[in-house]
Amino acid sequence: MLREVGQPWSVEEIELDPPKRGEVLVKLAASGMCHSDEHAYDGHIAGLVPGPPMIGGHEGSGVVQEVGEGVDWLEPGDHVIFGFIPACGRCPSCASGHSNLCDQAATFTEGTQILDGTSRHHTLDGQDVGLMCLLGTFAEHTVVNEASVIKIDKDWPLDKACLLGCGVVTGWGSAVYTGEVGPGDYVAVVGCGGIGSNAIQGAKMAGARVVAAIDPVEFKREKAMEFGATHTFASIEEAQAALEDVTWGRGFDQVIMTMGTGDGDTLGQAFNLGGKRSKIVVTNLHSTSEGTMAIPGIMLTMFEKQLRGSLFGGANIRKDIPQLFELYLQGQLNLDDLVTKTYTLDQVNEGYEAMRNGENIRGVILFD
Repeated sequence: MLREVGQPWSVEEIELDPPKRGEVLVKLAASGMCHSDEHAYDGHIAGLVPGPPMIGGHEGSGVVQEVGEGVDWLEPGDHVIFGFIPACGRCPSCASGHSNLCDQAATFTEGTQILDGTSRHHTLDGQDVGLMCLLGTFAEHTVVNEASVIKIDKDWPLDKACLLGCGVVTGWGSAVYTGEVGPGDYVAVVGCGGIGSNAIQGAKMAGARVVAAIDPVEFKREKAMEFGATHTFASIEEAQAALEDVTWGRGFDQVIMTMGTGDGDTLGQAFNLGGKRSKIVVTNLHSTSEGTMAIPGIMLTMFEKQLRGSLFGGANIRKDIPQLFELYLQGQLNLDDLVTKTYTLDQVNEGYEAMRNGENIRGVILFD
């Protein structure tokens, strides 16, 4: 639980109400430790998530314990993955094939239940507790709306399943869907943590000729090669100097921004890596307090460069999460090497310290 912005995560007992209409009680098996929760911790996305007290975590998997009224497609014992953006299936975004922009995500700022705006999670002294992305997966149990739940086969490993709730699909989709990487493309990925590693995998799977991984941390550059990178650079400047050799002087077709925290100046630098008609994909979160970006506007017109935002990689939780898990089971998608280290719940602060130090691609909390 986040009790105060900038203060360590607090591990404590809470009161949890049973699920109401359209809701599901889930016992967590595993939760990924994504950088977005770090953004909530440091206040970079203030206004997009509930204020303290808030239960963190939005990348989880588990087993259904109880279902509320009207939930007729799930039953106790079912294995599920949470999608960090709900998909109602009825709003204009869902109906037009863009469930990653579902209108129900508007309730993120409150962190309460979708249907009635109340809380099922409470401190022991009776205070309501908000949920990160309406989920709160840094907990042994949680109650969520059925719109955030994806049923999976019971023989699929839950410790890997959690990764598909955010990082894997977000990175993969940033390359395949938002970036539209195709055979023979030249791709640069800026930032090679949990999201960037999967953007690399997506670009490789889509047939890219070159996948350049850009990250100042040597460990992440080494791991990037395992995930499919063909070249690595410690900085954007270093990659810029190598454009002639790596891209035949044409520049990259896709530049995918997956660094921990985006900023306008760095985005402006990365923009220069793209060639004519290139797609600059912004997946990493920028601070909500940032008001400007240093992008050379002349290139938008003269080079027809495109600046594209990407939320959850433009993917669909109900189609893409099971599909990517099948690719993992077939040996085409590497989930195993994404997990650098596992933690218990009371080691959550240790896991985030390792992330800040560049020691993890993805830390995962395992529950008994």
